[in-house]
Amino acid sequence: MTLQLRGVKPTVCVVGSTNVDLVVTGPRLPRPGETVSDGVFHRSPGGKGANQALAAARAGAVATFVAGVGDDGLGDEALRTLRSSGVDLSRVIAVPGASTGVALIAVDASGENQIAVAPGANHEVGPHDIDSRGFDAVLCQMEIRDDTLATAASQATGLFILNAAPARLIPDKVLERADIIIVNETERDFLSKQLEQFSGTLVVTEGAKGAAAHKGGTCVASAQPPRVEAIDTVGAGDAFCGTLAAHLAGGAELKEALVRACEAGAVAATKPGAQSPE
Repeated sequence: MTLQLRGVKPTVCVVGSTNVDLVVTGPRLPRPGETVSDGVFHRSPGGKGANQALAAARAGAVATFVAGVGDDGLGDEALRTLRSSGVDLSRVIAVPGASTGVALIAVDASGENQIAVAPGANHEVGPHDIDSRGFDAVLCQMEIRDDTLATAASQATGLFILNAAPARLIPDKVLERADIIIVNETERDFLSKQLEQFSGTLVVTEGAKGAAAHKGGTCVASAQPPRVEAIDTVGAGDAFCGTLAAHLAGGAELKEALVRACEAGAVAATKPGAQSPE
């Protein structure tokens, strides 16, 4: 499917986080207080916002990323893959005195993971630093400040999509503005009370089982991913979100967008790291 809206590529603005991922892949995940040895280390760009901006661009949208990095030398590394993939970084700011976000990630032999994040500059970006007006779709996650998230939602002039991850309470104004909310099963359960008030479309991802879209408590569309051998699920959900946003911004029907998003998430799980080369 060629993405096209009014004869031009759709535009997607992603307001979110960017990190450098420090990843150890080992035989299994450690239990509390346990050290698991014999791992393999690598580092790569990451952050839910950056991952989703990259996915939107690779899906064919004109992607703009709004975020913050530190002045600690890691900022260029965090943005490296986005830059080489043509994501517009003109709205990324360098925050004086701040550290670039860092994620510590453990991955086991089956691709499951544990993640701890030090947000750094991601929490220094405020409402006055962003402008999300004029795009066909705006996509946000929950790794940024509530006031920044609310501003991005209020400025959105097209479709507003929220990936409610990591799970925490959604600001009321964001919940009211959202057209689409994307959650996994754990996030859905955590946010169950709030989501009862949501009148838009709720997309629930279920890993290898696929994803389903619900409206008013009724399933209105669903899709299953192709069978793959997963080696690293870090970033698979972000690939889903960015691809879904790109296709919906391009005018795709919800079913078609879900199919494309499931395909992207499955492919992402077959590659190491959150931002692997194409």
